[in-house]
This record gives sequence, structure tokens and C-alpha cells, in this order.
Amino acid sequence: MLDLRFRRLAAVLCALAAPLAGCADAAQKQPAAVPPPPEVTIARPIQREVVDQDEYVGRFIAVDMVEVRARVSGYLEKVHFLDGQMVKQGDLLFTIDRRPFQNTLDQARANLEQAKANVAFTEADLARGQQLVRDHTITEQTFDQRIQAARIAKATAAAQEAAVRQAELDLQFTELRAPLTGRIGDRKVSPGNLVTGGTAGNTTLLATIVSTDPIRLEFTFDEASYLRYERAARHGSDVASRDGRVKVALKLIDEPDFVHQGYMDFVDNVIDRTSGTIRGRAVFDNPNAIFTPGMFARIRVPGSLPYQALLVPDTAIGTEQARKFVLVVGPDNVAKPKYITLGPIVDGLRVVKDGLAVSDQVIVNGLMRARPGQKVTPKEASGPQASAG
Repeated sequence: MLDLRFRRLAAVLCALAAPLAGCADAAQKQPAAVPPPPEVTIARPIQREVVDQDEYVGRFIAVDMVEVRARVSGYLEKVHFLDGQMVKQGDLLFTIDRRPFQNTLDQARANLEQAKANVAFTEADLARGQQLVRDHTITEQTFDQRIQAARIAKATAAAQEAAVRQAELDLQFTELRAPLTGRIGDRKVSPGNLVTGGTAGNTTLLATIVSTDPIRLEFTFDEASYLRYERAARHGSDVASRDGRVKVALKLIDEPDFVHQGYMDFVDNVIDRTSGTIRGRAVFDNPNAIFTPGMFARIRVPGSLPYQALLVPDTAIGTEQARKFVLVVGPDNVAKPKYITLGPIVDGLRVVKDGLAVSDQVIVNGLMRARPGQKVTPKEASGPQASAG
């Protein structure tokens, strides 16, 4: 009895499973739906005249730097500046005790007055001797002695005048003033110390002043770049050569772009034998003294002749191992790769130096959805990238 019930249940399950199996077979026989071609945005490359820009790292140096040293020996009396402040040309910086030099000047002036009095006496004595020698009252030898005395008196007076000028100069040197406008460093000597002056090499260094406006940036570039610049310069291009004031740009380490403008003022005449580089120098205005000697910065100089270039967004560029490519869409809406040679970035777009035509329709958006050799659904880009310029 139980066996009969199992047989009936098995028959019912088989009857129900048969239609389901038939549906499954029908579903397997029906072809799968083909997805539509991916939608991409296309645009022609922008055509524009560009100049390649080379970038280097340089260091600021002062146009002028002066070591303030004592020119006369004496005790330092007073310091008239704060360490690190800006000073103007002619500002009083240090004072050396003036009293010994004032005494020397007074003595020199007294000696000069004495010498002038002696000149007056000898000239009067000589004038009297001229008549006496004609009257044969004195001998010619005595008259010659009076002439010699007058000459010696004049020479002595001239020497005393020089001594007075030197004493006045030494007195002026007790006040040390700024020889240029710039930023002064810290004082090297405190008041009360004896400083040594004069022309000897052991003069006392009191402080250092560096000019700040304008300021120079010094950098080096390799021999190949130097040759490229010089050859381009012979065709009238504004490149970093020693001829003319070539415009350059600069940015600091915390700035996103090259916002400071300057010009080249010097290229060295010798290539360094050790490094194979040559030294260049540019000048920049620095009215706010933000640039400081010793600070690093990045400089950009024009590195080529002007040429017509095609530009595309960086998002349109793909990478295949070491090669770069873009996908272009033909009349049949099939994406085809074109291998290209890249140049610098100009205004946010990448320069393509070779491998692309101005009439090419480049996929600028949706590159990851497209596959080489497959169809796409192209859509014209709107905005500046839609025009070839």
C-alpha cells in the first residue's frame, strides 16, 4: 500500500517537472541581448602656437652684498639699528668713540695755522731780501737761503693741510653709515668692544647688508640645453641666451603656478668641467622683500622656437606600456588608437607633437568605456575643446 503511494507521488512530480525543463531549454536556445555601443564624447584637438618651457631649480642671490667693517680703530660706542631690519643708504649704523679723533683733528688744525704763519713770515722775509740783494746789503747766498726757507714753509703748510683732511676723514669714519639700501644682518660686535680699522686684512667685521630689490635667481642648465638655446637665439627666438632681456617666470615652493615675472641678465662664458652645466642668472623685482637670498625657487624659461601644436586634455591620453595613445572615432564610429608623442602642458592641455591630425575626432571623455576596434556612440563636446582654435 505504501509502495503504491510513492509511485503515484513520483508520477505527479515528473508531470510537473516536464514543462519546467522545457522552458529552461527554450531559454537556453534564445540569444542574449547585445548591449548598445558605449557613449563617448569626442572633439577635435585645439591648434595653437606654443613655445616649449623648460624648468629649473635655482637659488636667490643678492645683487649687492656689503660687509660693514671699521675703517678706524677705536671703542664701539653705539649701535643704531635692530638686527635684521631694513636700512636705507646713508642710515647711521655704528658710532665709534669720536673724542680721540676730534683731538687729532684739533691738533692738525693748530699745526696748519702755525705752518701758514711760517709761510707768511718767510714770504715777507723773501720780499725784503729781494731789495737787499740788489743793494748788495746781503749776499746772494743769504737770499738763496730765504728762498729755500719760503719753499719749505709752503711744503710744510701743504703737509699740514693734508693732515687736517685725513683727521677730518678719520673723524667721519667714526660714524659708519649704510652704503646701500637693503636688509642688515645681526651685529657682530657689542658696544664697548675695541674694533680694529684701517686698510689691513684684520679689520673688524661689524655687520653684513644685502640688497633685496631687485634680486637675482641663479641656476644651472646642461650643455645640450645651452646649445639648443643658442641655436634658437640665432633665429630671433626669445630663449635663455646671453643676448637680450629674455622674459622668464618663477614660482616659490608653496605656489601653484609661475606668477612672478622677470628677465635673464647673464649666462656664464664657461661650462663647468665637473658637472657639464653652465650658470644662468635672472633678475626679479622684489618690492615686498618676499624673496630672500639663499631661498630656493623654480624658474621657467622659453626653450624652443614658436611652433603650431595640437593640444588635447590629459584625460584623452591612454598608456600602453611605454607608449602613449589616443582613441579617434572615424566615420564608421569605430574607435581606433593613434600613438602620439607628447609635449608640455599649456593652459591645462597637453601638447601633442606627433601622431595626431587636426581633423581627428578624439575621445576626450569616456576613454575607459571604449575599446580599440569596437563601435562607440559619439557625442560632440561643447566648450573650448569643441573647436580646433
